[in-house]
Amino acid sequence: MKAVGKVHKYGSNVDTDVIIPARYLNTADHSELAKHCMEDIDKDFVSRVNVGDIIVADKNFGCGSSREHAPIAIKACGVSCVIAKSFARIFYRNAINIGLPILECDEADRINSGDQLQIDFDNGVIVNVTSGEEYHTEPFPPFIQSIIKAGGLINSIKEK
Repeated sequence: MKAVGKVHKYGSNVDTDVIIPARYLNTADHSELAKHCMEDIDKDFVSRVNVGDIIVADKNFGCGSSREHAPIAIKACGVSCVIAKSFARIFYRNAINIGLPILECDEADRINSGDQLQIDFDNGVIVNVTSGEEYHTEPFPPFIQSIIKAGGLINSIKEK
């Protein structure tokens, strides 16, 4: 699996309340959630994000509540991957469950907003095309790769 996209950069402790504000949790419509993704931290995110773009953050991305709506909103607005130094555990699992690739990368702070990244999930290699740097992360184990390729846990179970 591979991804290529432009970076949207955020800091530490980006919680689920700013990823998808609670006032929008009265719908399960993924496209409706996507319209409000990141709006409490970045009002212009949805107008700037393109399919394939990548969110990069510092530590503890996805902290806060255990709402599955947060990774759904991110995936539904076209983001191909989230990279951070660390993730809240429940966000990490929810992201995998819905088929949103996420990578922990110690060098995430070296990546800037607007940078172009190429990601090779199978080998755990992130290439910053803009800076020429290469970062390494743990590749997904085969069982997680199959969940992400299927578009989420439910879809991977249906395929069997």
